Amino acid sequence: MAANQVHLVRHGEVFNPERVLYGRLPEFRLSDLGVQMAEAAAADLVQRARPVIRVISSPLQRARESAAPIAAAFGLPIDIDDRIIEPANVFEGKRMRGADGALRDPRNWPALANPLRPSWGEPFESIAQRMLAAIEDARRSVDGGDVVLVSHQLPIWMVHRALAGQRLAHDPRKRRCDLSSITTISFPSDRPAESGYTNPALVLQAGATDVGAV
Repeated sequence: MAANQVHLVRHGEVFNPERVLYGRLPEFRLSDLGVQMAEAAAADLVQRARPVIRVISSPLQRARESAAPIAAAFGLPIDIDDRIIEPANVFEGKRMRGADGALRDPRNWPALANPLRPSWGEPFESIAQRMLAAIEDARRSVDGGDVVLVSHQLPIWMVHRALAGQRLAHDPRKRRCDLSSITTISFPSDRPAESGYTNPALVLQAGATDVGAV
């Protein structure tokens, strides 16, 4: 036996008044709106009336805080898996947009040399492989029911593109992975396939001021 479905949940909005790319930096917590988003994701999973057997989170604070209402709703602990963490990025701690943005500084341009890899951080292929391995291990760690993995935009998007047979390199402005969205993976014929996408925090999106790292 194994899990019937694995739900990939993106964390909620982060408190980021300086609008920096936070990546793996510590102590970036959810904003008040982000807490509401996380609660909306938990409510969505409860309304599905499916048995969630395990909740697994990225080790980063914003993911653990987003996992908390899900774990509470199903009476479960939060397990940590380092493989579903945000990728490292050389631009962590820097502002990316605006007149003083890092992209305007010629000293940073070498890090932008190869967007297909990408040259500014972990290779897309590496992200996809660790995420798919974590999904498979999570699936086989339970005896039926569903598992929730709380992760980040780029890792979840890499799973989507890998399962769809699409090239992993992409335009980050076109990712379909909103804050507190839920991407569902099913296993027809024992192979993973994306079977659903919902955006339970959609009504809260208009108030968001920080949409996360690239």
